[in-house]
Amino acid sequence: MGSPRHNNSRELTIYDIAAEAGVSASTVSRVLTNSARVNEDKKIRVLEIIDKYNFKPNTFAKGLIDAKSRTIGILMADIRDPYYASMFIACEQAARKENYSVTLYNFLGDVELEECLLRKLQEQRVDAAILLGGRDDELNTDITYVETINSALSTIPTVITGRLDGTDCNMVRINHMRSMDLLMDHLLSLGHSRIAVLGGRMEVLSTFEKVARFKQILKRNRLTFEPDLIGQNGMYDIDSGYTHMNRILEKGLAPTAVIAVNDHAALGIMQSLREHGLKIPDDISVASCDNTYLAASSYPKLTSIDYNYAEYGALLVQTAIHKIDRQPVERLQLIDPALIIRESSGKAKKTT
Repeated sequence: MGSPRHNNSRELTIYDIAAEAGVSASTVSRVLTNSARVNEDKKIRVLEIIDKYNFKPNTFAKGLIDAKSRTIGILMADIRDPYYASMFIACEQAARKENYSVTLYNFLGDVELEECLLRKLQEQRVDAAILLGGRDDELNTDITYVETINSALSTIPTVITGRLDGTDCNMVRINHMRSMDLLMDHLLSLGHSRIAVLGGRMEVLSTFEKVARFKQILKRNRLTFEPDLIGQNGMYDIDSGYTHMNRILEKGLAPTAVIAVNDHAALGIMQSLREHGLKIPDDISVASCDNTYLAASSYPKLTSIDYNYAEYGALLVQTAIHKIDRQPVERLQLIDPALIIRESSGKAKKTT
């Protein structure tokens, strides 16, 4: 193969080296900066050519090689959900304050699309990635997905809001057990002793943690656990809350209070109660998690767990930037929730 410097008036570039080595210019950049893993054979070819021509990138060229995109990629379950919309806005605002921009992709529950978008983030050379929702929320880590993460994002620091064993991802998560502590303390203080927990799936880490804590609190307070008052074989939408509440009421198992897995499920629960002629909170109290705009705009206004979205988004972005800058940061950080009390929860109805 001939020398790429056939014209001595032109200075050798990383593109010339890439052409002779049969690799991409980005691979040459990674070898020069030692910024990521490179296939050993490719690395050897690049280093041989660098040595062959005694190549030394000038200051300007090196600046281009080392330059960051100052972009953080966000891969999200579904921005149409008020929870995810709130999270995206919080991340975007936090990134802007740090002179970063964000790129958003929604995979909408499509597993194949999620993997495709992971690879696209790598191709776009974002400086870091934040994953909101998806399979990192699963209780049991999927090995195949871990391999996909490790492959697709091997060169990109990644922050997740769930858990992925077997990866180097940093985790910024809500303290879901604390959420249940706050809800139960509130309802127990109002005299409630027969409480239902409805919505979601037990295969999802956050739902599992909430239900597990709920059972612990019942036992601690010597209250009976009633399996029929648990409904986690559905989803996180209005229909799921509506269906679960209908099932309980039609069995004659009306509790004095209901905890919904999120605000969407709470709306379905409230609809079911109204259709059965029950008043909220006079007959049955309702409380929820997420504290999206749905909570403040429902009737009655919904008592809900707030995650301090601004703080949550800022911590996700700060963690990503720390990883970009190779600064030490804790592998797991928890966001403490707060309870926002509104009109949907009240004193337990006295039974005769």
